[in-house]
Order: sequence, then structure tokens, then C-alpha cells
Amino acid sequence: MGTTGGTGPEALACLDVFIGEWDLEPRFSAEHLSGVAPVGEPVLARSRFEWDLDGRFLVQRSEVSVPEVPDGLLIVAPGAEAGTYTQHYFDSRGVVRLYAMGFADGVWTLLREEADFSPLDFRQRFTGTFSADGNVIEGAWEIAHGDGGWEKDFDLVYRRVR
Repeated sequence: MGTTGGTGPEALACLDVFIGEWDLEPRFSAEHLSGVAPVGEPVLARSRFEWDLDGRFLVQRSEVSVPEVPDGLLIVAPGAEAGTYTQHYFDSRGVVRLYAMGFADGVWTLLREEADFSPLDFRQRFTGTFSADGNVIEGAWEIAHGDGGWEKDFDLVYRRVR
């Protein structure tokens, strides 16, 4: 699991490891779930990655069992520099964002530090690490307000279903 050169469709080849269906296990704090879901009840979520438009884009669709947590449509395209990607994020609330994405040596990163289609009320980053067999991604979202430092927002585990 590494990166490939180039910025065209060939740059996406290393992202094949994402293709398939995944159960998501968000590990929200009680604060996150306050008014959203009863504490102790699991939040059921699923995500599907697939190629679209002749393999030129990696598309991720995510669905969550809690109505207050948004479903998402995410589209990954090669970035301007070799080995970089841009993730276009859309969700059921109507939020639109852009994330700088990286993937190298089994580590998936997402970073948003600039205003784009949405104001930058906070910065976000995600780091997820693939298991040796490629069937689990252990990750965490972090958040930073203003010029403050990064704090864990919540853990997120992906488990491949097929």
C-alpha cells in the first residue's frame, strides 16, 4: 500500500485497497451523542467505495443510522502534485467541503485548514491506518478551533464487509 507517481487516473491505482463495503464504528463521546442517540446504543454506519467515470474518481458513500448524523457522498480526484489527492465532501445537511488527502504506506490522511465552499469555523484532520491484511482501518478525527491545538474529536474504525 503506497503511492504511485503522476496526477492522472494512474495516480489513483494505489487506492484500490479502499474498494468494497465497510461497516463503520464511530466511537463518539457522550458529549457528541447528547440529544442525538442514547448513550450506550451503537451507531450503525456503512460506507461503500467504488470507482466511477471509468476509474477517474474514487467515490465513497456513507450512511448512518442516526438521523442527526449526516450521510455523505465523497469524491476523490488526483491532486495537483504527484501522490496527492483532493476529497470533495458533500453531506445530507448540504455541507460542501474540500479536504487535502494523502495515502502512503497504509496511512490515509485528510486535512481541511482553509475555507472553501463552507466557512472555516474549525480545522479538521483524519488519520487512519490500514491493518496488515487491509481489512480494518483504525482512525481518528481531530478538530482545532481558532489558533488552538488539535484535540481528538472521535475515533472511527472501518471494517471491510466485502
